[in-house]
Amino acid sequence: MKIKIGTRGSLLALWQADYIQSKLESAGISTEIVIIETKGDKILDRALSKIGSKGVFTEELEEQLHSGTIDIAVHSAKDLQSELDESLSIIAFTEREKINDVLLSHKEIDISKELVVGTSSTRRVAMLRAYFPHFRIVDMRGNLQTRIKKMEDGACDAILLAFAGVNRMKYNDRIRHEFDNEQFVPPVGQGTVAIEISNKLDEKKASRIREICNDPETEQCLLAERAYLRELKGGCSIPVFGNGILVENKVHFTAGIISLDGQNIIKVKEIQKNETPEELGTKLAIRILSEGGKEILESIKAQL
Repeated sequence: MKIKIGTRGSLLALWQADYIQSKLESAGISTEIVIIETKGDKILDRALSKIGSKGVFTEELEEQLHSGTIDIAVHSAKDLQSELDESLSIIAFTEREKINDVLLSHKEIDISKELVVGTSSTRRVAMLRAYFPHFRIVDMRGNLQTRIKKMEDGACDAILLAFAGVNRMKYNDRIRHEFDNEQFVPPVGQGTVAIEISNKLDEKKASRIREICNDPETEQCLLAERAYLRELKGGCSIPVFGNGILVENKVHFTAGIISLDGQNIIKVKEIQKNETPEELGTKLAIRILSEGGKEILESIKAQL
């Protein structure tokens, strides 16, 4: 058995591909990594919200899944669009890392004072406007190393990132502040790696990959999170958030939406009862929409 692993070419994406490769090869499976450039990698002079939210970092990999050039595509789960083509499936989510957002800087900073902070995420921008209105925000695109270079060249004082990526790239010594994840609730999928396949993939291959790479606890949370995002029809450009934690085999789910200016935020929490994780996620999305989220969502889409 040989598995061709499709990935983007950034150092962080390659870390993820190497991580999956090591899992598979430790189980005796031969692998090959295939690097594929995506639209999100090519277009760096515009905010993500301006180049579309569907498949910005995944479309080209999915094309190669369809053609059979690769067997699996490895993604940051947070980059996956909420709705997949019916011919594609996610068969594994790896064990989740710490979910927090962090401020990274090459110098000492004081978050109580005015800072210039770089980020390309509408969710992070909205949350900074809500909780740190004294910060000035600049759009910051590119891979992690590119953004760090821009920061060091004076584009900003700090950049706002996911802890998982910072940790994987070993920049922990530059973390200057870790945000409380109860306040700065992360986006759906933050901190875990997802494996996507074409449904045409050999069943034995798919089953073996899932057996080796999938973390059942993380999967339960991601099923709820992705159902929530799917019901909201949210994408990379919509500042929605959702995070599940498994406690005694039940998903404890926090989810919500925030307006672009940070002035309106709806946040709800619920514990899974008799429903499936997907039913829980869908239920929270419907609740949020009925409690004012629909109006926030329509306002966001009109501005983007």
